[in-house]
This record gives sequence, structure tokens and C-alpha cells, in this order.
Amino acid sequence: MAHRHVRATARTAALTTFGALVLTGLPAVAADEPPAPAISSAAQTLGADKPSPALLRALRRDLGLTDAQAKARLVNEAEAGTRAGRIQNALGKRFAGAWVHGTTSAGLTVATTDAAGVAAIEADGAQAKVVENALEDLSTARAKLDSAAAAVAGRGLDTPVRYVDVRTNRVTVQATSAAAADRLVAAARIDRRLVDIKVSADRPRALYDVRGGDAYHIDEKARCSVGFSVTKEERQGFASAGHCGKPGARTTGFNKVAQGTFEASVFPGKDMSWVSVNSEWTATPTVKGEGDTDVQVTGSVEGLVGAAICRSGSTSGWHCGQIEQHNTSVSYAEGDINGVTRTSVCAEPGDSGGPYLSGTQAQGVTSGGSGDCKNGGTTFHQPVNPLLTEFGLTLKTAGGEGTPGAQDGPPDSWSAGRVYGTGVRVTYDGVTYACLQPHQAQGGWRPALTPALWQRV
Repeated sequence: MAHRHVRATARTAALTTFGALVLTGLPAVAADEPPAPAISSAAQTLGADKPSPALLRALRRDLGLTDAQAKARLVNEAEAGTRAGRIQNALGKRFAGAWVHGTTSAGLTVATTDAAGVAAIEADGAQAKVVENALEDLSTARAKLDSAAAAVAGRGLDTPVRYVDVRTNRVTVQATSAAAADRLVAAARIDRRLVDIKVSADRPRALYDVRGGDAYHIDEKARCSVGFSVTKEERQGFASAGHCGKPGARTTGFNKVAQGTFEASVFPGKDMSWVSVNSEWTATPTVKGEGDTDVQVTGSVEGLVGAAICRSGSTSGWHCGQIEQHNTSVSYAEGDINGVTRTSVCAEPGDSGGPYLSGTQAQGVTSGGSGDCKNGGTTFHQPVNPLLTEFGLTLKTAGGEGTPGAQDGPPDSWSAGRVYGTGVRVTYDGVTYACLQPHQAQGGWRPALTPALWQRV
């Protein structure tokens, strides 16, 4: 059975058991060590050139990599994100998705609907794939499926996961039966040829249950995991899952000391919240890694499909996997959640709200999933950049020039603290730049100094 990862305390509820979903398709370890890739400015900007020992240990364990392969993979993925952003900006509406592949993510494939775009893709060192459907069109089809699932009570629970799979150039509907998927497609009135159906008994649920990954308790009734430290003006706190608590709910920390209050929470629809902490707690740019070591958070640049990703939680600890799909829709018993990311990382009750990292880049907070960390599983996380935008928060980062509330200025100007998506254009020092990768801007990430994130146009 799929699950939400909030854990009830012993006095209120017992743990729910979870059905197994075995991980498949993990990359095999190559016989020879890969040559060390050149350290690009992208890798340096995103901190991929200096991975922590804890991160390397988890990648060895969960993805079957050697240290050399793990280091090469992190550098390659950081560099691939920049190239994919440049190509997406060049292709415009002809863009159909991008993903990394190979044991060390040395391969980057970019899909386009127009053969005329192949030259631009190959010129940037990527493999080109000409497909039928633009990413924009597939996203529209998925939105229609979401609307149809929400329109009839219970339908979403029979077709609980819906996402655009850029690697197949289709929209995938995970359903409890083929008939349920067919009914949803018919109700959405979209072309059946756009849809792949995956039959599975899994039914995800939100993962109920200040350093990222540490436990916190809600009104002495449930337990979740801290996501990422954030600031808002003069206040400090942390981001977590929306289903963990409602506005006004009180929290205590892992040590049962009074900690803070839920300032805002959205669930369902999205699965995001933030908690402000009292003066006894200090927000830090760290996540609890393997063996209780600290992993530093340096930014929020979104990883590509296929990239390695790791998660920390107060129940199962530190585990890694791969990004499977972005912009996924999931139906829980409480309602639909849209725009989450699907991964092959495992999770268990109590891990809800905990942080996901690709290298040192914040990706999101645990929402729900299925399986467990003994047999393998699938999880969904609420991306962090929309969360920061929704609540006007600034991510706490290591070595960065944190600028809480510095989101002023004209909409088309660059400003630290704002979240930018691929293709967004800004003006800085009289020069126009196009964003290459989704991220929250930091004081030290000015466009002229970060070609990994910004392209002069």
C-alpha cells in the first residue's frame, strides 16, 4: 500500500505497514573507473565539485557507484543542467524535455518536435531525439487528466499518479486497473495516443508522521521531519510538508523542547508548509546526512530527470535514488496533489516533510509514496522553489549571501531572493539574461558571475 509519511506518536496510533515496491533499473557499476570530468563553472557554482563523504557513501550504497563514479556523476549532472537550459531557451515551444543517463550521467539527451532543432542540440554536446509531442502539449494533457480526476469523487484514487514522462514522450497514468485509466482518459477528452497506462496496486498517501531530516512533533500527536531552514524578514524557521500541520499548530523539536508554530500550510492541491521557530532555535543551512553528519545546502537549482537525489528523514535516515519525473500529479485519500516530483528514493512513516538534495542543491520536501526502505519504494516530493515563492521565504544556504526579503525592484530585474524558472529574462547592470535552470537567486549568484544559471542574450 502507498502511504503518507507522517508518523503518529505511540499514544495516538500504531504504524501502518507498507506494501513492497522493489527498485529496478539502477545503473550497474562499470569495471573501469571513469575519467574525472573537467570541473566547470557550473559544478563550482552548485557545489558539485566538493561532495561530502556522507553523500558519497549514500550514493555508493543506493546507486551502486564507486567514489570516482559518484564524483563524476555529480559534476556531470551540474554541467548538464546548464546545457539543457541553453538548449531549451533556443528551442522554445519545440522543446520536449531533457534527461541525463549513464552510470555517471555522462549522457544528456534533449528532445525536440522539429528536426531543424537537432543541430542546436548537438552543437551543445547533447544527443538529439526528434519526437511528436512538445512538453507544453503533454503538460496540457496531464492538466486535463488532473481536472477529470478531481471532478468525480473517488476517481483520483483509482488513477492516483499522473505525470509527463519526457523519456517516452507520453503522459503516464498509473491506475489500479486498465479500465480505470481508460475511463479517466475518456473523461479528460484527450487523445489516447498521448497516454501510457501503468497498472499498479500502489495508492500513495502523504507521509505523515533546525536541521533538515531531524524529527519534530506536532501538537504532541504526530511526528514529521524538518525540511530546509528558511528565513522570512526577521523570522527564522523551516519548510516542511503541508499535511504535517495546519496554521497555528504548535511544534516541539526532536528533543521535545518547545520549537515553533505553523505559519502557513497548503494541503491538498499542494503539500507545503513553513514553521517559524522561537528564539531558542537557530536556522542552519544543514541537512542530517549519513551517520549523523551534516550536509551543507548551497542553493535550490532543480535537478534534471535521471539525476541522483538523496533524502533525509527522522525514521529511515539518509537514502538516495534518481529523479524519475517532474510535475507529477498524485491522488491521496485527502485529495489531489499537483506539481510534485517522483523519485526512486525510499521513505517510511515519520519521514514526511524531510529534505531532498541533489548534490548540495535543495530539491523539495517529502510528501508521500509507497514501499519502504527494506524492499524499495517510490516517493514524491513537493519542489522547494514553488514553496519558497508561495510563502515568500528565503532558503538558508552555506557560504551564500542570504538576503531575506530582498525581493524588491521591477519584475523584470534580477533580485536576490526571487525564484526564477528556465527561460525567464531579467535585466542586470543594463544587460539582459535568460535563466537556464530553476532556482532561488542568492546574493552571490549575480547573472554576470554565474554562467551555470544565466545566459546573456
